[in-house]
Parts: sequence; structure tokens; C-alpha cells
Amino acid sequence: MKILNCNIRDIDNIFEMYADATKYQKERVTDYWPKFSEKMVKAEIINKKHFKLMINENIACIWCITFNDPLIWGNKNNNESIYFHRIAAHKNYRGKNYIKKIITWGKKYAKKNNKKYLRLDTVGHNRKLIEYYTKFGFKFLGLTKLSASKELPDHYQSASVCLFEKELN
Repeated sequence: MKILNCNIRDIDNIFEMYADATKYQKERVTDYWPKFSEKMVKAEIINKKHFKLMINENIACIWCITFNDPLIWGNKNNNESIYFHRIAAHKNYRGKNYIKKIITWGKKYAKKNNKKYLRLDTVGHNRKLIEYYTKFGFKFLGLTKLSASKELPDHYQSASVCLFEKELN
């Protein structure tokens, strides 16, 4: 197992994983991912903010990060955090709790970048995800209502989101 930056050659795999994750979400919850902008994902890859967890030569999980997330976190936004977005597991690797590996990586990455918190959000009041992330040490900070913004992907437009934070030791 290894964690690497995604590269442009991964773009088709990334969008296949997003499409499959969206299909999976549609079967289980009312709030699901829209089709993401290729321009946005390419920018994340170029800026070294999109990552992949590799098992042998296969992409098992993907996610992206940012160090600043004011449109979602509002006045709770800070420069002491790494914000995780769009964590998706390949359908052949679901249920393996690779989130533990991502958290371990996140702690090291945070330390290297002088950050104190790992943060993430989910759209809607998804009880299973709340239980899932709290099981791995994230504190559920509650729901917050977002404002519409051209800078946010479609699924965030005027949505309610669950906020999570994990303080690092």
C-alpha cells in the first residue's frame, strides 16, 4: 500500500470512481454527488491536492485536500486545518476501512505542514456517515446551512452539511 499524488493520467479513473460513488450514494441516500468539473479536478491534481491510495497497482481510494475552506466552514475556518473532500473508495475496495490509512497519512501530512486538525464535511444529515467518521475519532460538530455560491460544486448549493474535526496530538 502506498499513498501518492494523483496525476493527469489518473483522470479517467478518478471520474469513473466518482460516477460509481454517486451511483452508490443514489441507492442509499437522498443527497449525492453531482458530476464534478474536470477543470476543478485537473487544478487539484496540478496543485498537488488530489491523492490516491494504491494497493499494488490499483487505485483503491481517492481524495483531495485544501488548507482553507471558508465557503463551507464560515467563521470556523482556520489555517490550522487540513480539509478533506470527496473521499471515494473504488467499488472493489469498499468496506475495508481505508479511512484509517487516510487518517494516518493525514496526521503525518498535517505535522509536516504545521496543522493541528483534520476536518471534513458531508452533505445532508447522513446518520451512517456521522457514525462512521465518529468511530474513527472525528468529533461531529453539527449541521450548518451553506449559502449559494458560484465557487462551490453543485451539491453544496444552499445545502446543509455535517462538519467533522479531529484534533491531532
